Amino acid sequence: MSRTNKSAAKPDPHTTLRDFTDLKRALGKAAKEAAARAEQERAERARQDALNRSKEVDAALFRRSVGEVHGVPKAGQVVPQGPKPQPIPTRRQADEREVLKASLSDEFDVESLLETDESLSWRRPELGLDVVRKLRRGVWALQGELDMHGMRTDEARERLVQFLRDAHLKGWRCVRVVHGKGHGSPGKQPVLKDKAKRWLVQSERVLAFVQARADEGGNGALVVLLQTSTG
Repeated sequence: MSRTNKSAAKPDPHTTLRDFTDLKRALGKAAKEAAARAEQERAERARQDALNRSKEVDAALFRRSVGEVHGVPKAGQVVPQGPKPQPIPTRRQADEREVLKASLSDEFDVESLLETDESLSWRRPELGLDVVRKLRRGVWALQGELDMHGMRTDEARERLVQFLRDAHLKGWRCVRVVHGKGHGSPGKQPVLKDKAKRWLVQSERVLAFVQARADEGGNGALVVLLQTSTG
């Protein structure tokens, strides 16, 4: 062996015993840290395995209790077509009927408000006589009709209120209300001929009315001028 190789194998003459001690201590510390990490990883794996086994046991118990589960088949299901219908506000409609029923009184005194020059008529105070004349001449074309023949008082009142409401929403200007020509008899309900006049006078949607001409029903009907939504 050459002199050069022998020199390289010798330790550094400046290395002391303390340096070897520090190196040994560092190696020991590193070994302990590695062992601690390994132990921590082993403990974590053991915990995860135990958790997985617990889930499997719970799933098995659930399947045993519930039994086999099948999904709901899609065949035969009815899929609604088009937009969902709006709910009918029955409670609100009932409330409106009660309010309107109470507002159209059967006891309202209308006789003093009627004009009976040529035939029976009524108009709001702010309207001139020309309105009545135009109604009688048929200046406004009839756009709708309500026939109350055969109805009882409560039914006729409700139907009239609904008819006037619908006519107002449609923008109708002139309509006919057929109440009949009966005169009633003792012990029976009053006929609708008298009731219709009372109800019409009380409605805010009615501007005027006249007895129909002979070819339109005569004294069995009224031609009514309505307040439209545009005035």
